[in-house]
Amino acid sequence: MFFQLFFFLLLQLPLSVGREEGNHCHAERTFSPTYYRDGDLVIGGFFPLLLHKLDKFPYWKWFWLHPKDIVKYHQWKPKHYYQVLALMFAVEEINRNSKLLPNITLGFHIFNAYHNDERTLESSLVWLSGQGPTIPNYSCEKQSKSIVVIGGATSELTVSMGTLLELYRIPQVTYGLFDPLLNDPLQFPSVYQMAPRDTSLPLAMVRLMVHFKWTWVGLVASDDSRSENFLRDLQEEMVRNDVCVAFIHQIFTGWTEDERFHSYFLEKLSDSTARVIVIYGNTDTLLTLRFSEVPHILLYRMWITSSHWDIAKKPGHVYFDNFHGALIFADQTSKIPGFKHFLKSINPAKDPENIFLQNFWNSAFGCTSEIGKGDGAVCSPNASLDTLRLSYVDMTMSDQSYTVYSAVYAVAWALHEMFMVRSEMGSNSNGNNSGAYPWKLHSFLKNIQFNNSAENHVVLAKKMNSVANYDILNYVTFRNDTEVLVKVGEFISEAPAGQEFIIQQKTIVWPRTWGEPLPSRCHKVCSPGFHIKAQEGKPVCCFDCAPCPQGQISNQTGKDQCMKCPEDQYPNRERNHCLPKGVNFLAYKETLGMALASIAASFSLLTALVFWVFVKHKDTPIVKANNRDLSYILLLSLSLCFLCSLFFIGRPNAINCLLRQTTFGVLFTVAVSSILAKTITVVLAFRATRPSSKSRRWVGSRGPISLVFFCTFIQVVLCAIWLLLSPPFPDADTHSDPEHIILECNEGSLIAFYSVLGYIALLALGSFTVAFLARNLPDTFNETKFITFSMLVFCSVWISFLPTYQSTKGKMMVAVEVFSILSSSAGLLGCIFIPKCYIILLQPQKNTKKFLKNNTIS
Repeated sequence: MFFQLFFFLLLQLPLSVGREEGNHCHAERTFSPTYYRDGDLVIGGFFPLLLHKLDKFPYWKWFWLHPKDIVKYHQWKPKHYYQVLALMFAVEEINRNSKLLPNITLGFHIFNAYHNDERTLESSLVWLSGQGPTIPNYSCEKQSKSIVVIGGATSELTVSMGTLLELYRIPQVTYGLFDPLLNDPLQFPSVYQMAPRDTSLPLAMVRLMVHFKWTWVGLVASDDSRSENFLRDLQEEMVRNDVCVAFIHQIFTGWTEDERFHSYFLEKLSDSTARVIVIYGNTDTLLTLRFSEVPHILLYRMWITSSHWDIAKKPGHVYFDNFHGALIFADQTSKIPGFKHFLKSINPAKDPENIFLQNFWNSAFGCTSEIGKGDGAVCSPNASLDTLRLSYVDMTMSDQSYTVYSAVYAVAWALHEMFMVRSEMGSNSNGNNSGAYPWKLHSFLKNIQFNNSAENHVVLAKKMNSVANYDILNYVTFRNDTEVLVKVGEFISEAPAGQEFIIQQKTIVWPRTWGEPLPSRCHKVCSPGFHIKAQEGKPVCCFDCAPCPQGQISNQTGKDQCMKCPEDQYPNRERNHCLPKGVNFLAYKETLGMALASIAASFSLLTALVFWVFVKHKDTPIVKANNRDLSYILLLSLSLCFLCSLFFIGRPNAINCLLRQTTFGVLFTVAVSSILAKTITVVLAFRATRPSSKSRRWVGSRGPISLVFFCTFIQVVLCAIWLLLSPPFPDADTHSDPEHIILECNEGSLIAFYSVLGYIALLALGSFTVAFLARNLPDTFNETKFITFSMLVFCSVWISFLPTYQSTKGKMMVAVEVFSILSSSAGLLGCIFIPKCYIILLQPQKNTKKFLKNNTIS
């Protein structure tokens, strides 16, 4: 805070220009190593090339160290040096271009960008004041050459430098990740971001997770506002796609982070079951360096990151391939012509003043520039960068280098436009940089548009930043300490829905402990036959597997809900697929149907035999007693009642559905009304024996037969109404039996069905009542006792039928009704006619008039 306040007070004074020969502009001491190449206009370049390791020294002692000694106390970050090379290549290319900034050469001044406010302010002051010491508001150049700054690897660096540069309205063009906060023209009017918007990066990463079914993912990010925004957007996209966050850890990337926080993170990573980790943050490699010390925790993970997070190998570390198999989202770039040739031409022997190149060269090739210095061999003069591995330089220009390259061209085109406008206004500048004030560049930078050498359209306007497209790169390491990035897919944000994500799964090299794409889940996926059941208070990805409910299946793994089988199918025992339902009806071929049909036919034949016996002995007293014609009608109706049960056996169709209940109802009505007529005949016959009785005229055969006809007519009317309004029809019951389709006859109208049964029950109750009252009347062949017992059997059967019929389904329900028809009919036949047949066939002596007369006298 002391240095910040001190610098701020000094900066309130006007910027002066040093003209005295004896001033301090040529002092050899400077705070940090730099590299300067002169030009008519000078671009300042701030890149994170070194991490200082001077925490144990007081800050004020750093001022007394020579730049060559300062380098000894830094951790070299070689991979970032090719961003400097991209700037150098762009400047040299522009200076050779006669159509762009003619008669004007560009220079550059390279500084290291520290993650430290004091160091950042000091480096900025060095650039503002020229090549000399850090004297605020004092310029060592007679004519100011400093025109623009290219830097901003992180938002924090951009803000730190912006505090100073904004006082002089010096433009700052950043190449780091796009940050929406820096796009505010009121708060940061002098900041221009070259990087495209990364708003599609969360969607791209989640598409990758969904493709490989990674639903349990850990998130690691640096502790800054842009990373917080990214985490928020990523979590929202993950929620929309049912991907859950296993843990979130934000790490402060400064060197002074407490080791306890680092140990806590490693413990969290070790305890987590997530196999996939997303890393997002700035270019600081401190976190990567620490990761390399704990291989057993990292080797089991798949890492997803952006190209701004450095995961390259670190020389000297035993566990250099912890990130082998990682998938990296890199901004799509185009090949820049001539860049590869430029890299091959780089050699520190050609540029001995470039302290950064010298240290990069020594670190990259493991050599020293002079004999007797260092432990390594002397660097070969024929060495070339195209022989280096990926850790140090990218021969095809990375996305960050591409952004730096475009930033230099944006500045050049803005300057070109500015000088063209000045030329058109008649200004006599003689081709020098007179009047090239930094603040005049803003109006041109805001509206600059151009095509770079790769024929890509570049726009620097704050409101027109494009949305990034991504190449998906697979990071592969080899045992010989080499590495390579292989393109395995891409994400095109402007592509139609469903076509924006492309992945070549077969070309991906997975982490060494994987060998194949493994799932990353909170819980093992539910197997077929089970469905996901959410756990209360836990993410949706953490669940229990519950068996599918009765009647439902899941034929795939990881189903949220079970599904019902089609109506003609049912679940198997494991409930993982459907089986076709069997057809269920009372068939003649099965035992039950065959038995019932045989019984019905047998009883029908027996009834016909009884009828034949009665016809043969029609003139005997026992046949003639109680109205012979009614006995014939009763026997015929009973024979048909036995046969009508056959309508209930076999596959239901339209005809037997129409006939089964109506035929049963009419025939049983005939039978029961005949019994009622017989009972009434007995009562009337007893009354007719009295003198002057009026009942004699009803004793003849016409009256009882009329009663049978009348009662049957009512039932026929009921059945006709039933058939007209709501007739029975064939139906298939797919719900009552889970494994069978029950083929049945739908009664159409239950009211009509129970009305038919109720009418028969009413006649039966009337017959039973009259027979019971007349059971003791004196008559030789009084059959009211037999009728009473037969009606008792009849009523008992049908009273038992109702609850049994309601409680059964399918063919058993049909069998119950058939059994009731057969048993009640057999009860009537046996109770009324078997005793008479016994007398007719076995005791014929009792079936004579003489026996009747003697029996009457006795």
